[in-house]
Amino acid sequence: MPKGRKISLVLADVDGTLVTEEKILTPRARNAVKALHDRGIRFAITSGRPPRGMAMLLDALEIDSPIAGFNGGLFVHRDLTILSEKTVPVEIASRAIDLIRRHGLDVWVYSGNDWLISRPDAPHVAREAWTVKFGPKLVPDVAEHLESVAKIVGVSDDFERVRGCEADAQAAFGDRVTAARSQPYYLDITNKDANKGQVVEFLSVHYAVPTDEIATIGDQQNDVLMFAKSGFSIAMGNASDEVKAQASAVTDSYRDEGFAKAMENFILNSVGSDAK
Repeated sequence: MPKGRKISLVLADVDGTLVTEEKILTPRARNAVKALHDRGIRFAITSGRPPRGMAMLLDALEIDSPIAGFNGGLFVHRDLTILSEKTVPVEIASRAIDLIRRHGLDVWVYSGNDWLISRPDAPHVAREAWTVKFGPKLVPDVAEHLESVAKIVGVSDDFERVRGCEADAQAAFGDRVTAARSQPYYLDITNKDANKGQVVEFLSVHYAVPTDEIATIGDQQNDVLMFAKSGFSIAMGNASDEVKAQASAVTDSYRDEGFAKAMENFILNSVGSDAK
């Protein structure tokens, strides 16, 4: 990071960044966040997860900032009461589900506090339930539940299908939604103003902190929008070359304490990183 740059807030992605492949928050990562707090640097998290699925991190990291779930589609307080919500229009949600199914992906819908699925044995359902610490609601057809939709997810272990579906969704809907992969196997479709770049802007206004004083760290294509809005951005070592090319710096993988090393090397040890 350039000498003398002031960082007042760090915004971190969760999966693939803050936690390990096993969804574990390491002691070194926890200590790095504590060191940020001790230096007066605020710390916030954002994820494609529902806010409820990040609750286990709040006490461990002493987070008191707004939590940005669904890639910025839902902002909540620490007690999970809603600060701000952005939903997908019903007509676009219906078309998005049709497009996802045409690509051969399974579909999940997040509506209010419910995670809705139609196939309990579909890829990643069991893993996701373990990750977020709550289970889905089984319905005959998720396409019949499109009121107050915060996020639609296309799921497949065929990464090229997911990539192709992302490109077609972006072409079909343009700027009417945000469509981006949060993992190689997840395509997230959210409100047009629900993206991680908007999370940077929300926190900037909320704390009256210039975006130039916000650092971001992530590993997926949907993190690139917050890279572009922040003053300093860090890509994880496990990120694709495409994502790395759009960050200010690159750290090690989440398999090798990449988050903690980034905080230590680029934020805590950089001249001018104290927030007064």
